[in-house]
Amino acid sequence: MRLTTPLYSTASALSALVLLSACSSGTTATSSDTPLVGVDYPRSDTDFWNSYIKYTPKYAKELGLSLKTTNSQNDVAKLTANAQTFISQGVKGLAMAPQDTAAIAPTLAQLEAKKISVVTVDTRPDSGNVYMVVRADNRAYGEKACQYLGTKLAGKGKVVMLQGDLASINGRDRTEAFNDCMKKNYPNITVFGEATNWDGAVAAQKLQTDLTAHPDIKGIYMQSSFALSGTLQVLKQKGLLVGPEDDKHVFVVSNDGIPEELKSIAEGKIDATVSQPADLYAKYALYYLKAAMDGKTFKPGKTDHDSTIVQVRDGLLEDQLSAPLVTADGAAYGGVPSLKSTDTSLWGNNLG
Repeated sequence: MRLTTPLYSTASALSALVLLSACSSGTTATSSDTPLVGVDYPRSDTDFWNSYIKYTPKYAKELGLSLKTTNSQNDVAKLTANAQTFISQGVKGLAMAPQDTAAIAPTLAQLEAKKISVVTVDTRPDSGNVYMVVRADNRAYGEKACQYLGTKLAGKGKVVMLQGDLASINGRDRTEAFNDCMKKNYPNITVFGEATNWDGAVAAQKLQTDLTAHPDIKGIYMQSSFALSGTLQVLKQKGLLVGPEDDKHVFVVSNDGIPEELKSIAEGKIDATVSQPADLYAKYALYYLKAAMDGKTFKPGKTDHDSTIVQVRDGLLEDQLSAPLVTADGAAYGGVPSLKSTDTSLWGNNLG
């Protein structure tokens, strides 16, 4: 397999109502007799994170927590400033999803010194201590995408991987796992890796360039739904947005499991996604903050909510939540089982 340069995601906003009511800095249901926690939303320009934003107040209420929120807009400097705000507000715990997983270390050290428990969501800090990481196995995302595309392409051809930011553990995990799987299992597939910094416009531009230079590309792996809209637009412009029964069809695998992806699978516009659990990210981020304030401890092993806690390094635990492959037919690909895009257990089918 030949590797070119090493990319991530776009999605539309869920609704103006969600943005106005939940994305901006603010407060939700504070009370003097309930524990106060903070949640920093990492961004509000994708359907996935807007779904997370929508779920967070719901689970805070269910768990009896008072909630203050900020939005760092994919900027670690803003996240650092927001952490200072939370400290001044007297929060006892803080959930965050740092997109730059190296630069967050000094902020984590400050929060630890203030005895404020931290749970990171979706991403794992490169260094520093947190009470729990709530995440899915991102290497499995890359492996599942590889097995699906490798099967569909019968082990030969060319694919584009629209990578996330390699400053993020998620971008690195998905990229390395996809490349490793292709090299091991499908050495006759050429992978064009494209860095996009999770920017949909960049992803679309690089995909267009690749398809122009290599019109025989037959597969696309989008490391997040950030790239969905632009990818569909580029395929349409090139006359390639056709159903899987057409010889011109380009097989597309995404990550996230947003409603628009599930709809696109059912319509034959894309072929698969990995459903990243936005609802459970919100639920268990707050669950572990409450557990920290209650003095509970955890150890590696199976949980009671269909996940596994693993120790990723000394003193750092990660609850790896379930993130299934989703396809049109619910079949297994390369030994990887999948759920149908219409399955009612998928959070993307239950936004209401």
